[in-house]
Amino acid sequence: MTSEDTDRVWELMQKIGFCMLSTREGEDIRSRPMAAHVDRDANAIYFLTDVKSHKDDEIEAEPHVALAFADAGDQKYVAVTGIAHVSNDREKIRELWSTPAKAWWDSPEDPDIRVLKVSPKDAQYWDSPGTVVSYVKLFAAAVGAGRPDVGDNAKVKLGAGWLRQPGEGS
Repeated sequence: MTSEDTDRVWELMQKIGFCMLSTREGEDIRSRPMAAHVDRDANAIYFLTDVKSHKDDEIEAEPHVALAFADAGDQKYVAVTGIAHVSNDREKIRELWSTPAKAWWDSPEDPDIRVLKVSPKDAQYWDSPGTVVSYVKLFAAAVGAGRPDVGDNAKVKLGAGWLRQPGEGS
């Protein structure tokens, strides 16, 4: 793990922008696509969510979540584990408000909007040079000896902030 690996994780999450958020409901794992607002300075990934959604209840019962970012076209992926917390931070909601949010709510003042904050614990990324190059390398490895070099992969820690439980400090 290097600082370049940590930088790359944050860059990839920012570039990809959407992820699958996975929560637990008892023994079951539920995933849904979400628009991510990545804030490295805050060591957080934010989402707008609805107070009526099941994911908020699932997070309250079990705050450990997973995020899966994928840019299949460029063969770039990031998997994140972290602690989630849902709040009614109206200032943050207004800060995160964007045109796509209008598909779900009329305005940032809608009383049903909540902000979901994920404090990442760690991440793993896969960053290949792209589909065509990867296929060429896979083919070359298949007809020759050895394993293909299809890009970078690293597991990184993303800060100590994950040690705090929701509601403990900022």
